Amino acid sequence: MKLRFAPSPTGMLHVGNARQAIANALFARKHDATFQLRIDDTDVGRSQEIYVTGIKTDLEWLGISWDETFRQTECLDRYARAIEALKASGRLYPCFESEQELAAKREMRIRLRKPPLYDRAMLKMTAAQRAQAEANGKVPYWRFKLTDASKGWKDLVMGDCSVKLTAVSDPVLVRADGTILYTLASIVDDLETDVTHIIRGEDHITNTGVQLDIAEALGAKPGRFTFAHLPLLLDEGGGKLSKRFDSMSIKTLRRDGIEAEAMTTYLASLGSSKSPEPMGFDALAQDYDLSCISKSAARFDMKQLLTLNRRILATAEFQDVRGRLPEGATEQFWLAIRGNIELLAECHHWWNVTHGEINPPAQPEEEDYLKQAAGLLPEEPWSEDTWSIWTKAIAEATGRKGKALFRPLRLALTGEEHGPELKMLLPLIGKRRSLGRLILAV
Repeated sequence: MKLRFAPSPTGMLHVGNARQAIANALFARKHDATFQLRIDDTDVGRSQEIYVTGIKTDLEWLGISWDETFRQTECLDRYARAIEALKASGRLYPCFESEQELAAKREMRIRLRKPPLYDRAMLKMTAAQRAQAEANGKVPYWRFKLTDASKGWKDLVMGDCSVKLTAVSDPVLVRADGTILYTLASIVDDLETDVTHIIRGEDHITNTGVQLDIAEALGAKPGRFTFAHLPLLLDEGGGKLSKRFDSMSIKTLRRDGIEAEAMTTYLASLGSSKSPEPMGFDALAQDYDLSCISKSAARFDMKQLLTLNRRILATAEFQDVRGRLPEGATEQFWLAIRGNIELLAECHHWWNVTHGEINPPAQPEEEDYLKQAAGLLPEEPWSEDTWSIWTKAIAEATGRKGKALFRPLRLALTGEEHGPELKMLLPLIGKRRSLGRLILAV
């Protein structure tokens, strides 16, 4: 058994692509299968080395490793052989229409209320007509002649699937400049490298039918591949998740403090009947089941991801995060804040609260109270008991309790309405800063 993930290095890895990578990698890990990373870089004009590096970095961060890897630009001879074989069998035929001519044909068919399919006019060209076209300087692009059959398969997610090829235009496989299109290169690679299982997005279903026809034209037997098509990924509003949003790139989410375990767990469970439970990659692989994924589109909900991230951070050990905390951060600091952050990036704010200088909001209406509280500050050294000792003394002196007692103190000491327990924060803030902030607040 062999699976593959085949990103195009024309942009950063997006949560939609990452979901497919995770699905393939988890399925491969669970079944002890080979996992291949293929870089689909035949679009030379848009592919960039920086994206190749970025994709690999993101995959490694997610916990995904691969057994083999290659780039499509390293396999041009492989595609050339397939092209010659298809030409020899008469399944790949030259076309000379310009974009304008094709557009005019599509418009005409739409006006006639016909499907805007390619009319196969070029199949009627004689050898003399082709020679004349080439003599006039025209260079052909090449289309694959689809059969009139339907291609069906048992999908591991969608169940019984079928594509009626008569409802699909003959696909262009080779451009006029000789570059190979994804539809051909992908299936040739899958055949040549013995890929057995293909997990990808629902938007590829029609393409799967076309590629099966190409595979059989190249000698593959029916049933050669097992497919699983993951339902579309929607945004929180129900629209199609756009790859153009940088905020949805793995690089950005990683930079913002999303934990790898949260991302893999969330994307693996997205659209399934299982609630996401934080677990390592190996445990997640053993639990992964494509049959639990719904056929309906799934929604990427940032609130759910953040909730999961918060759960993971709340139990994270200091040694697991110390390299990403502010310089000088201690285990005491981490234990004080970890239960109140959704993203590790928030640590910098709380480090500034405990070890830096802040300007708390003014509370002139609480002047007498805060001055009285300042006068009751215990002597150092402080511990986790200091907060309760101090507030008990304040309560006895002022008669205050509940919100009236605690809110003005929290606002003055941290500048926030909510946050980590002050019994944990107060020893980190210290008496000098506490006194200064109480005075600043009035």
